Amino acid sequence: MGGHLVTVATCNLNQWILDWEGNLARIIESIHIAKAAGARLRVGPELEITGYSALDHFHELDVFSHSLEMLRILLLDESTHGILLDIGMPILHRNLRYNCRVICLDGKILLIRPKMWLANDGNYREMRHFTPWMRPRETELFHLPKMLSDIQGETHVLFGDAVISTPETAFGAETCEELFTPKAPHIDMALDGVEIITNSSGSHFTLRKLDTRLQLIMEATRKSGGVYLYANQQGCDGERLYFDGCAMIIVNGDIVAQGSQFSLKDVEVVTATVDLEEVRSYRAAISRGLQAATSNAKYQRIQTPFELAPEDDDADIEKRPTLPMQPRIHPVEEEIALSGGCYLWDYLRRSGTAGYLVPLSGGIDSCATAVVVYSMCRIVMDAVKEGNQQVIEDVKRIAKYKGEGVLPKTPQELCNQIFTTIYMGMKKQSSRDTRQRAKDLAEAIGSYHVNLDIDDVYEAQKKLVVNTVNFEPRFKVEGGTVQENLTLQCLQARIRMVTAYEFGQILPTARGRPGGGSLLVLGSANVGESLRGYLTKYDCSSADINPIGSIDKTDLKRFIAWAEKEFDLPCLHDFLTAVPTAELEPITEDYVQSDEADMGMTYEELTAFGRLRKLNKLGPFAMFQRLVHDWSIDRKRVEGDDAPYYTPAQVAEKVKRFFHFYAINRHKMTTLTPALHCNDYSPDDNRFDLRPFLYPPFWKSWSFKRIDMELEKIEKKRASKASKST
Repeated sequence: MGGHLVTVATCNLNQWILDWEGNLARIIESIHIAKAAGARLRVGPELEITGYSALDHFHELDVFSHSLEMLRILLLDESTHGILLDIGMPILHRNLRYNCRVICLDGKILLIRPKMWLANDGNYREMRHFTPWMRPRETELFHLPKMLSDIQGETHVLFGDAVISTPETAFGAETCEELFTPKAPHIDMALDGVEIITNSSGSHFTLRKLDTRLQLIMEATRKSGGVYLYANQQGCDGERLYFDGCAMIIVNGDIVAQGSQFSLKDVEVVTATVDLEEVRSYRAAISRGLQAATSNAKYQRIQTPFELAPEDDDADIEKRPTLPMQPRIHPVEEEIALSGGCYLWDYLRRSGTAGYLVPLSGGIDSCATAVVVYSMCRIVMDAVKEGNQQVIEDVKRIAKYKGEGVLPKTPQELCNQIFTTIYMGMKKQSSRDTRQRAKDLAEAIGSYHVNLDIDDVYEAQKKLVVNTVNFEPRFKVEGGTVQENLTLQCLQARIRMVTAYEFGQILPTARGRPGGGSLLVLGSANVGESLRGYLTKYDCSSADINPIGSIDKTDLKRFIAWAEKEFDLPCLHDFLTAVPTAELEPITEDYVQSDEADMGMTYEELTAFGRLRKLNKLGPFAMFQRLVHDWSIDRKRVEGDDAPYYTPAQVAEKVKRFFHFYAINRHKMTTLTPALHCNDYSPDDNRFDLRPFLYPPFWKSWSFKRIDMELEKIEKKRASKASKST
């Protein structure tokens, strides 16, 4: 029968694509930590040997051969023996590429379990790289290459959908997306008596996503009973995604252990002791028993004499089941601070550059980017104080503070070494307020600040047109045409981009920083402005990376209001109360440029358009049909309803305006700076939101004609109601 107390382990690993030896070292470290905690089973993230985001590298045979070579080293390492291992890696089987779990014990492979239901939407492209295993509960033989058959002592191992049977229990594996499918494998496994289920994931961060993920993971065993081990990557592994960890162990729907969501730890192991008798008691319901007895879903069991719960452990009265805990969920403001901070640190330390540079405009977007960098510095200094050796080594290498081997003592000191802010003003367009706000923020966070004007460069560039075609463009407020106005605004914006990169290249050398190097330029266009196309192509929205590029204005304001108090930055209050402006036109007594006035819509409306377009999959006509009700001026006032009140004609006009500008500006998305993915309605053309960038005129489209037809019907209905009421 065996014992019933089992110690199990799962983990967050900060892997890096194709960092073969580094990834393997982190895997082995996690095994050592799990063993030291008394665990008898360890599960790691999806594709942990390669790193999840290898993308089209999975088409290369090198990736598969190197993965096998890393597995061989792992199997030969006797320090990893004495524990059941669930390892994630790609496998080439009969000329097909599979995303697999390799179940190992004491240097031998027990089973290779391929993923059956592949993630293939949003940021996921697994069907591009892998073939799903389409035969549930079936297996066949996998021919081992010589480098593994020499260790195995056999030429073949089982490949397919099976489970592992130990003397006291059985465990099975499912991978990431399989958990989220309507008929997840764990359902049939549980009905067939499998008591422990592992899930290795490559699940990326999105704002407010964790609660949904937690509910789905807890639901996996709340109905079926059982022990569920969830492993995930954590950090930036080479893409625009941040994998947000949260390795956890769940028993019968209750969380008993949860790892961090955001951390600078390269290896974080989560362990718990669970009581198998609790699973058996939980599954005692008659209705569940009847379903299990009549189920035809029977799994092949691979037998091993290895005990997960040695009987001797039951006699150890110090050993007890881990108690349930409440899940830890960060508020959205903290999610922005922590995800952006952790992502930027990974990006910086792995890129080999000297730091970051942000063009500060005095507005809330570039302010938010700067505060995210400051959040990074706070997180890093906290890790230094905790004694995180990897972070300490990285800080010594990157910051080089006051000489070799000396560490900064505060976030501001670190910020001054690795972060530059630059205000690029124009004498007529830039206000004293924005210049002062930029200066105040730089002083508060400790960044190295540059304050300059670009008038000379602007005038010199403008003279090219004057001298070449004998025509002097003027701003709108000076009597110029729309095209002249746009030309002069875009000229300033693009000069700022070139200037930012110029200073990013030379500043570390000019400041005498040891090793010189260059700074990565950070962008500050928010998701709404990108969606609307309210930016200049190749202006300061063009950068190396954008930490706020998929966050909307409302959430950025919430973040800044939170950081004002949490980070003790009172200067942020002025950013919150300032009117958003690009300051690309001259300021006069009766005119100051306003973003929302220029766009013809509010940032809140942009968020609604973005969500309906991407998440609800609505085109122009369907969006009008939805919003004419949601924003109806005739609807009853309900507490908590903060949507705007518009007439049907106003709604039609706004929807048309949005899609018109979306269509004519879509080409800008093809060059959009890579942004940390934070929202599921990001317009990122390169990875997430695949659309054309040359559209027919929407004003002439059938969709807009259908809006007009529907509007006519609605107005007739409203007029009829009004006449009856009078």
